[in-house]
Amino acid sequence: MSLFERLTKKAQLHPQRLVLPESKEPRTLQAAERILADKIAEIIFLGKKEEVLAEAEKLGLKHIAEARFHNPDDTSFTEKYAELFCELRKKKGVTLEDARYTVKNPLYLGCLLIKAGDADAMVAGALSPTSSVLRAAFQVLKTKPGISVVSGAFIMLLPEGCQYGDNGMLVFADCAVVPDPTKEELAEIAIATAKTTKDIAGLDPVVAMLSFSTRGSASHERVDKVREATEIARVKDPSLVIDGEMQSDAAIVPSVGALKAPDSKVAGRANTLIFPSLETGNIAYKLVQRLSGAGAVGPILQGLAAPVNDLSRGATVDDIVNTIIVTCNQAIGDKNL
Repeated sequence: MSLFERLTKKAQLHPQRLVLPESKEPRTLQAAERILADKIAEIIFLGKKEEVLAEAEKLGLKHIAEARFHNPDDTSFTEKYAELFCELRKKKGVTLEDARYTVKNPLYLGCLLIKAGDADAMVAGALSPTSSVLRAAFQVLKTKPGISVVSGAFIMLLPEGCQYGDNGMLVFADCAVVPDPTKEELAEIAIATAKTTKDIAGLDPVVAMLSFSTRGSASHERVDKVREATEIARVKDPSLVIDGEMQSDAAIVPSVGALKAPDSKVAGRANTLIFPSLETGNIAYKLVQRLSGAGAVGPILQGLAAPVNDLSRGATVDDIVNTIIVTCNQAIGDKNL
């Protein structure tokens, strides 16, 4: 069973309430049609029902009417969310009148539905820049307890016959968000990525903290950062199977791992690779993708208090469907279902 077949079945067993704030965007509507038809999630559109249904009719979509619809301009619906946003941001000087204006923005209203317990997750970005999606999520949802940073992971689907990885997969992070994490942030990225490995890849996480050194083979302040981040992560989550600093070959090649770190529980069997900076992670995932023909699922945003994922504005319908499925599984993992 492929990754997405497994994730789809799990989502169908535990349907989540997913907000789509860009309610009239054609690719989003086409993706929602497939999600509703296959009973993968309960869809919540933010927009005028009659306008959304008119767009769906133009596209020949039959299932959109099964969704729930909320109009951001309907003050009888939005008032409680305005009050919630005012309470959340009053220390920043936000007044109720300010909040009433803010909740007209579907990105904020979607996050507020989640914060109020009226939805489980959100996918946006087909029309909105990443900064707008993340700003709403940060201001309303914030991060998980013990996590101060949001990061982005990719699940690398390795080509058939590849001798590395776990069940044909490796998880890379951070490849999308934090340019130069501190040692504390790097530790938090490792913990968050381990959860992604478990909840989305379906693997027991074995985490390697990557560097250009293995167990002191080189001396540099950047090596020190990775080594110290590893210790911080161990203290924060003693159950985590993690080791570092470690070179990438020592992390995934059993013979090299046995040679360079013979007493390590991670060396040679890592399935979760934490890169020391955004540039290394981003370069690595793109090289693996292009040179080996591996699939790259992501970026999967991790660390937020509830699942919100951002789409590329060039996303295809398939991309949106897959992002929705991943996001629903993040919500299921948060509930330990």
